[in-house]
Amino acid sequence: MKLLLKLAFDGKDFHGSQAQPGLRTVQGVLTEALSGVIGCPVNVTGCSRTDAGVHAEGYVVSVSPKNEGKGWLKIPAEKFHLAANNILPGDISVTGAFIIDDDSFHPRYSVVGKKYVYRIFDSPVPSPFLRGRVYEYGKKISGDSIAKMDEAAKQFEGKHDFTSFMASGSKITDATREVFSASVKRCGELAEFTVFADGFLYNMVRIMSGTLIDVAKGKITACDIPDIISARDRSAAGETLPPEGLYLKEVVYPFKIDWLTE
Repeated sequence: MKLLLKLAFDGKDFHGSQAQPGLRTVQGVLTEALSGVIGCPVNVTGCSRTDAGVHAEGYVVSVSPKNEGKGWLKIPAEKFHLAANNILPGDISVTGAFIIDDDSFHPRYSVVGKKYVYRIFDSPVPSPFLRGRVYEYGKKISGDSIAKMDEAAKQFEGKHDFTSFMASGSKITDATREVFSASVKRCGELAEFTVFADGFLYNMVRIMSGTLIDVAKGKITACDIPDIISARDRSAAGETLPPEGLYLKEVVYPFKIDWLTE
């Protein structure tokens, strides 16, 4: 039996999701806190690795005892968020829980799709309330430019070799991924790039976002995106935008998860 938790966290003060000696990470904070809540040492396994500064609204972890034993989870799943959030720091929250009995399930390798959102604040006036939680572009993006960015984003859809959108030096040998949907929309004071795919390469969404900013600047058009993809060359795409605009929105598994909260 495993306990699955859905999390939301502000990545500003985390050195990424994976535990690292001497650094504050999502996995490290959770392991310490949840061991106290459950009353025994636990293993916490995440659905993916996120960089320092990256945020999440639908991050998933599995929790299991280090020393397997019956009856280790004494808190009902629908009440677990109450107990956990009582001791977790304010920049991370448990938003749902689910019990799974399938021992073959893995929060990372069982994933069939992930959805990311990159948020761009395009006001020329900085916002102290959004600092560290968006990419501050600093120039207003017109409605016409949003439409052009959306048209360009649609060119990412389908199964492609995304080497042009993978960080230089990555050791990945198969850069083929399938993008199910991609779009750019105005959401209040933000421009949001949303992309849903079966998987992502290192820095892929941030490089896609930088390429879409080049569309906003008029440096390239939607017609250039297929050529950038087919180039399979990192230098063909735009810059890697900073991590603070990136959010893991949703993780999809082969079965529906009805997250429990009281």
